Amino acid sequence: MNISYIPRMRTLPEALKMLKELDSSTAITLRALRRMVNNGEIPVVMVGSKRLINFDKLLERLNVAAEMPPEAVIRRVDEKWT
Repeated sequence: MNISYIPRMRTLPEALKMLKELDSSTAITLRALRRMVNNGEIPVVMVGSKRLINFDKLLERLNVAAEMPPEAVIRRVDEKWT
């Protein structure tokens, strides 16, 4: 069996630690990661009671969000304009 790619599966705290090693001034928090998981933005694999995420998929997700044009972001409209 030839395995050419092994996903880097990490717990949320481990993923955050790795993210901070790549970018020490990141604004991503553990709470934000949990929210992304709960919203289904990042797939999770349950191993016993642990939730594991693919670290590379997390990086892809963060890159997609960073590349979104400003007009694609939903923002609140002040009521006086409606």
